[in-house]
Amino acid sequence: MPGVVFAAVNEEALFDLEVRLLLEALFQRYHHDFRDYALASVRRRVRQAMQRLECESVADLQNLVLHEPDAFAQALPFFTVQVSEMFRDPAYFLALREHVTPVLRTYPSLKIWVAGCSNGEEVWSLAILLAEEGLLERTLIYATDINPQALRAAESATYEARRVGGFSKNYQAAGGTGSLSDYYSSAYGRAVFDRRLRKHVVFADHSLATDAVFSEVHLVSCRNVLIYFNAGLQDRAIGLFREALVHRGFLGLGSRESLRSGANADAFEPLVAAQKLFRKKA
Repeated sequence: MPGVVFAAVNEEALFDLEVRLLLEALFQRYHHDFRDYALASVRRRVRQAMQRLECESVADLQNLVLHEPDAFAQALPFFTVQVSEMFRDPAYFLALREHVTPVLRTYPSLKIWVAGCSNGEEVWSLAILLAEEGLLERTLIYATDINPQALRAAESATYEARRVGGFSKNYQAAGGTGSLSDYYSSAYGRAVFDRRLRKHVVFADHSLATDAVFSEVHLVSCRNVLIYFNAGLQDRAIGLFREALVHRGFLGLGSRESLRSGANADAFEPLVAAQKLFRKKA
């Protein structure tokens, strides 16, 4: 039945066209740029947003979010993946502790950029690590994301108590020198992390697709974000990190991310390749 196959292909192509029109509309209306996100990932997110907002088509979703900012706020989390945990991939944090903090210790003051900070788990993991290495008092951490809801959640430093067991297990595997319970208090099923950590963090709305860089940063940690970008946007983000970092600064990526291609790939050399830690070339 060639006609059936042709119709199926056309339906898929039409859906992708509607998705691209939606992304362009979101950029023009709200200045959130998802146009260079990987299409396969965007398809899934659009379908999830359609289901959540009870839209039968992409056109219905576009009409809704363009005319109702509250609806866009509900849809935005579907376009920005907010899944993480404290000390995720403990070997990464152990590598930071063993290979990066000895160099950071040579600077009188430090700036660290957590790009795509999601709900803040990585931010507070880094703050704890730096505190244990005697570096937090001289450090300013920039924590950025494009999702206002995620930024508010991150800044609150509050998580469900049921998650803390997993956090603690990761913390110990990452070389923690004490107990994670030293850094939070629990009440009513929630764990709230210490304000001593929070005074060293600045949260900001920032897009790797459209915005400029933070300057003179010693470490950029951007993990499990680039996998959702296409090749061009990945290269733009890596270029931002290259510009932001000081001479011989450090870059950490997610376990499924790499610097194998792109105009800025040659700007870095592996430090701990297995843990996706890199250092800016001289």
